[in-house]
Amino acid sequence: MDSFELNKIFGAVLGTLLLVMGLSIVSEIIFSPAKPAIPGYDLPGAPEASAAGAGAAAPAAEPIAVRLAKADVGRGEKAVAKCKACHDFTQGGPNKVGPNLYETVNRAVATHAGFNYSAGMKAKGGNWDYAHLDEFLENPRKSVPGTIMAFAGVPKPDERADIILYMRSLAGSPAELPAAEAAK
Repeated sequence: MDSFELNKIFGAVLGTLLLVMGLSIVSEIIFSPAKPAIPGYDLPGAPEASAAGAGAAAPAAEPIAVRLAKADVGRGEKAVAKCKACHDFTQGGPNKVGPNLYETVNRAVATHAGFNYSAGMKAKGGNWDYAHLDEFLENPRKSVPGTIMAFAGVPKPDERADIILYMRSLAGSPAELPAAEAAK
């Protein structure tokens, strides 16, 4: 093979590379993406009330006592499956990322032995009664500012009642249920 043939091959390869590079530059000019003002991704959050939708407020959930009267332990046991990644529900079970939740109902907040609670949870105080559990399960970060719990919450009121009723059953002597008639 003489040098003339090699020059034609190298010329063809070089010409092809220049053509591809030129097409790349032209396509970037034509199809340039819009740069965001703030880099990052928009994450879905809580829906914010707009001026147009402010008049139609969401209906208030029934009181927890009424929802507990209709709740089901079996549905609650299924619903806590999403909690089991971070919490254990067995008697004497280990702490995981979160504390063991056996006998939580009416227990003092941030008192499970052997678990290091966040400053926000330690500052909350009080007991985990039905109303506080309902509020916390709906939106943990709103209920306890400063908590390190990353769970978004359980938006459905009836599902929260099922979970709370299941948690109530996890005790040697379950806490007394509030009277549903008094809550109405």
